[in-house]
Amino acid sequence: MEEKTTGNFIHDIIDADLAAGVNDTVHTRFPPEPNGYLHIGSAKAIYISSSTAKKYGGLFNLRYDDTNPEKEDDEYVKSIYEDMCWLGAEPTGGVFFGSDYFDKCYEFAVKLIK
Repeated sequence: MEEKTTGNFIHDIIDADLAAGVNDTVHTRFPPEPNGYLHIGSAKAIYISSSTAKKYGGLFNLRYDDTNPEKEDDEYVKSIYEDMCWLGAEPTGGVFFGSDYFDKCYEFAVKLIK
């Protein structure tokens, strides 16, 4: 039996996983580094992630990859959020920062070393 495809390999994979019971929810994210303004590639990634979450009734996170504080600025944090909302991609799953998890990452690194 030939498998039906939608022409979108991401949605094909999700459809197969949902049908097989591998997953029962869809939760996507956009992980920009806040060291500049968004560009056309960012808009594409935002569209793919947010529209996929919407299609499947899932959640969409904005998770700033703020791990390089010397090059990052609050101006970019605000701009990225505003631009995403302007594009119609409001984060329904929440807004997070990679630095929120530094303690946990450090803990895992120590565990791996041991």
